[in-house]
This record gives sequence, structure tokens and C-alpha cells, in this order.
Amino acid sequence: MNVELMIKKEIEDLPEEIQTEILDYVLFLKQKKCIENNETSFLSEDVLKRDWLLPAEEEAWKDL
Repeated sequence: MNVELMIKKEIEDLPEEIQTEILDYVLFLKQKKCIENNETSFLSEDVLKRDWLLPAEEEAWKDL
């Protein structure tokens, strides 16, 4: 049995209040992952900016 089915089976038997808490936690985890991905993008921007600002890059992308 895969993990998703195991989670569904376990949650089915819980009272609705606890299911609501689980839903809140799942939404928190999704939001946390999204924030972590955005932070990685922001942190790499300064490093990538060095290459983006080179005249050779401007020349390569000027027709797009």
C-alpha cells in the first residue's frame, strides 16, 4: 500500500476536529515549501546577476 493510501485510511477514522488540524498542518507544510523555494531563488539572484549584466549576455538576448 502506498503512503497516500495509508494516510487516507488513517485519517478516515479520526474525528473531524483532528482532520481539520491535519489539514491545517498540510497547508502549513505546503506554504513552508513554497517560501523555501522562493528564498532559494532570491539568494541565487545576486550570483546570477553578475552574468546577466555582462555585455555578452545583452548581445545574446537582444533579439528576443
